[in-house]
Amino acid sequence: MLHGKGRHRPAEPAHRRCYLDYKPMLTLSQFKNALFDLLFPPRCIGCGGKDGFLCLSCAQSLSKLSPPHCLRCGMPAGGGSVCSQCTKLVAIDGIRSSFLYRGLAREAIIQLKYKRIKALAQPLGQLLASYLSSSPLPIDTLAPVPLHPKRVRERGYNQSSLIAKELGRLTDLAVIEGSLVRLRDTAPQVRITGTEQRQLNVRGAFRCEDRSFQGKYVLVVDDVCTTGATLDACASALKEAGAASVWGLTLAREL
Repeated sequence: MLHGKGRHRPAEPAHRRCYLDYKPMLTLSQFKNALFDLLFPPRCIGCGGKDGFLCLSCAQSLSKLSPPHCLRCGMPAGGGSVCSQCTKLVAIDGIRSSFLYRGLAREAIIQLKYKRIKALAQPLGQLLASYLSSSPLPIDTLAPVPLHPKRVRERGYNQSSLIAKELGRLTDLAVIEGSLVRLRDTAPQVRITGTEQRQLNVRGAFRCEDRSFQGKYVLVVDDVCTTGATLDACASALKEAGAASVWGLTLAREL
């Protein structure tokens, strides 16, 4: 090969060639994780098999939330119409959920959320990616429902963020974090009864710190939807920050 003014590029020294061909070794953390998986293979939370924390067979057994459902909030509704409960959702354009919050779907979310099995975010994110592949939504950006900083310190992570990142990796959709924030450490929605009480619990609980979502078609990602109040409160903050539209997607729906 010519180099410069017609001269041949000198051959690389042997030590230089070896350096260029060098492949970095595993980090200490990666090595520990690989060794741990080798000694203690992850077992499926459903059947106990060794094909990961949620094997294909068990994933296929989850109770799907199938149509007909409300075209807006995603709740089961005859005829695929818009249900009467949707009058309480003022900001979000629509909500969809993959499964019913029961059985193995419920157990998987509890294990991810409270038992620190963060690796479950991968198969759960794959399930949401599969849902979007079969039921596309008008979106170009992902936003996980944020936790209050106090809750993040206690838990060590945001489970919705882990799921959203896996979903973004599989769909090539951008994940924006840090802009949508939770202002108040609200009580978990599952502990509150009544739609109005749940709406009051999260009203004004979220805010966008900048204009990162300006003109974006946003999909808010969460683990469980109860009444949709949390997703609607997020949508309100996002639209105030200039989002063009906001949809919600959760792994499971509580009926």
